[in-house]
Amino acid sequence: MCRHDDDDSGQRAERASRTTELAGFRRAFYGSLTAWADALFELCDAALCAPAPVGSVPSLSLEPVFRRSHGSLYKALARGRIDSERLRSALLAHRPADWPAVFAVDASTWDRCDAETSPERGFYYSASKHSAGQPIVAGWSYQWISQLDWAPDSWTAPLDARRIPPRADTVAATIAQVQRLVGRLPDDGQLPLFVFDAGYDPIALGAGLADTRAGVLVRIRSDRVFYPDPAPAPPGTAGRPRRHGARFGCADPTGRREPDAELTTHDPRYGAISVQAWHGLHPRLQGRGRWAGDDAPPIVRGTVIRVAVEHLPKATARALKTLWLWWSGPGPPTSTSAGGRTSAASTSSTRTGSPRTPWAGPLRRCAPPNRRIAGPGSSSRPTPSYDSPAVWSPTTACRGNAPVTRPSSPRSESAGGFADFVPCSARQPVHRNPPRPVPAVQGVPDDPHEPATRRSRRLPDEV
Repeated sequence: MCRHDDDDSGQRAERASRTTELAGFRRAFYGSLTAWADALFELCDAALCAPAPVGSVPSLSLEPVFRRSHGSLYKALARGRIDSERLRSALLAHRPADWPAVFAVDASTWDRCDAETSPERGFYYSASKHSAGQPIVAGWSYQWISQLDWAPDSWTAPLDARRIPPRADTVAATIAQVQRLVGRLPDDGQLPLFVFDAGYDPIALGAGLADTRAGVLVRIRSDRVFYPDPAPAPPGTAGRPRRHGARFGCADPTGRREPDAELTTHDPRYGAISVQAWHGLHPRLQGRGRWAGDDAPPIVRGTVIRVAVEHLPKATARALKTLWLWWSGPGPPTSTSAGGRTSAASTSSTRTGSPRTPWAGPLRRCAPPNRRIAGPGSSSRPTPSYDSPAVWSPTTACRGNAPVTRPSSPRSESAGGFADFVPCSARQPVHRNPPRPVPAVQGVPDDPHEPATRRSRRLPDEV
């Protein structure tokens, strides 16, 4: 009986702590609104509490948490002001304290296809919408930096967002955004790790963040070529010294030397995981583009990481691909960097093969998350009042928590250490409907000698 009472008191204390944290974040967010604060604050609550995707701005005025007229929405959007630096400080102050210092950098496009007069509208990649059969839409590009957790779910803590204009240098804007966040992070001994997808330039990011206290992990193509430092020239050798050593091709296993570090582990979702790392490699740069103004292209050294898994969490007909990563930062990557658990296997082995969310063991069923129930990065609904907690629904769908079913037949190992994938089904023949008869065109007479239109019956002076 006493143990049950202790558990209830502990749960009440935890809920009270979360409520206090949520109320503190809401006060800090309200303090960053410098004009039309009440309308903007209730507008954010209405957007989060809407039961369906928001299709129009006036529909938000129908939400119970918005206690003003629909005209206040447009006035708040037109005349409201936000202190962006104060908001960034609030997001950083209320980020999860037990999460590792691992941050994902990615861009999302706000499509504005029909707004032809929108200022600084550009053409960007979009995975969900296509234009003329191509994944390109017209709109605005926003670049986010969000903190990640070890749990295999979609919970993140957004810390910074910036709109990238079409004429801006994306690499320079990314470097400035990362440096600004690193300057705000506390120097607690952890090395912040920033992970990027394959759309970013790993060499330019590594060179631009060389003097920044941060590690950079970028997914690269599987056909990249790198070079180590050349061996010292023998005494008395004439000519210019060599800058590149033997060729290291990611797609050429015969031309690769033995890895400098290797890790083999097992995960219930991915099976056997093999991680190999080669230190001190650099690409052969040319004197054009970003390096056009330099006397000689720089030597940007880093670590190339190869990650191979046995199978994906779910049965799929897609072929398994080897994941290649580029690391640059102060010192070589270790299994204890960035929060004590950041190895190449735990940072880059995700469901989609991109360095987004690290893995942390087997899947879990839907359960109340062991973190705050609302605030930055939370998918639960905020409450209209300051001090009342948000209610978490146990029916909330947890992404990736469906039971994984695997084929019972044994898998045959291939030469690269991958399991054979499930073959695709046979292609079905295409059945086409018979062509429709061409309808007769109105106004065309059956007699070809008869004129198509009648002659006017009015006299010439009446025309």
